[in-house]
Parts: sequence; structure tokens; C-alpha cells
Amino acid sequence: MSKAERTKQFIIEKTAPIFNAKGYVGTSMNDIMHATGLTKGSIYGNFENKDEVALAAFDHNFGAIVSYIRLKIEVRPKIIDKLLVYPETYRNYLKLSFLEAGCPILNTATEADDTHPMLRKRAVNALKLWQNSLEKYIEIGIETKEIKANTNAAEFSAILMSLIEGAVMQAKVTGSSTVLNITMDFLEKMIKNLKA
Repeated sequence: MSKAERTKQFIIEKTAPIFNAKGYVGTSMNDIMHATGLTKGSIYGNFENKDEVALAAFDHNFGAIVSYIRLKIEVRPKIIDKLLVYPETYRNYLKLSFLEAGCPILNTATEADDTHPMLRKRAVNALKLWQNSLEKYIEIGIETKEIKANTNAAEFSAILMSLIEGAVMQAKVTGSSTVLNITMDFLEKMIKNLKA
């Protein structure tokens, strides 16, 4: 990595949690300068504008979740066990530093749906990637006869994602993990009921 690339990565890593917690509108240039210890000129020497920093921060935040889940999934041979990584992860999301401020997809989608088209597009693409990944696992499970043949992969994926995001939102807003635990228990049963 060149010095410029290292500086850019440093800015992204330092500002990603702030953008996830405060959102695009709530994150000021002062927040970015304070987090990085850099001047406005140094930041704009590496990014064209705040939009570019916010997009890179979203990619970083979403990438952290994807990497974490992928590592957990890769070590599990059975499809049902791979799918169980999702409720296991989100049940404990308050204990995961990169999810402390909540799910970046949910946070970004809520803020940017009507106000920031580029961030909205990033959130939409992240949702599509997540859904495609889930559908792929379910389809593989059907092919290998681990999952019931009549399972609708698209429907199940949409429900799994909605349960997770809804439970995370409630836990974040209330500061209580009660609904989160109830929902993740329910989701675990749903996944186990997929077994052929």
C-alpha cells in the first residue's frame, strides 16, 4: 500500500463507526477531522467530498459484517448450520464492535431512502447481495437434500432478512435485547424446520 492508500484506509476505518452511528447528515466534517486527527485539507486530499467518505465508510461497515459471517459459514459443512450463523451473529450483535451502532444496512436505508440516492443504492445492493447469498445456500441445500424440496428460497430469505432487521431495530431503539432474543429463537426454529 502506498502512503496515500494507507491514509485513505485510515480515514475510512476511523470514520466508518461514526457514519454508522450518526448517519450521513449527523456526521460533520469536524467529526471526521476529530476522529482522524487530520485537517480538512488532508481529508479532501484523499476524498473528493463527504459523499465519497460516506460511501467508503458504508462499504467498510458492510464489508466487516460480510467478512465476519463468511468466516463463520465457511467452517460449517452443513447448509442448515451455515444458515444458523445468522441468528447466532445477530443475537449477539450488541457484543460485536463493528455492529455496536446497529446494522449499517438498516441505518443507511432508514436515513438515505429519500435523501441520499448514492447511499440508498449502496444499501439496496447490500440487501440484494445478502438475499442472493441466502437463496444460493437454500438452493444448494435443496440440491443436496438437506433442505425440504418445496422450500421457496426467495420467500425464506426475505423473511429471514426482515426478521433480523426488525429485531435489530427494536433492540437498538429500546436498548433491550428481549425482542432480539425472542426473534432469533424463532428464526433458529424456522431454519431447523427446513431440514428435509
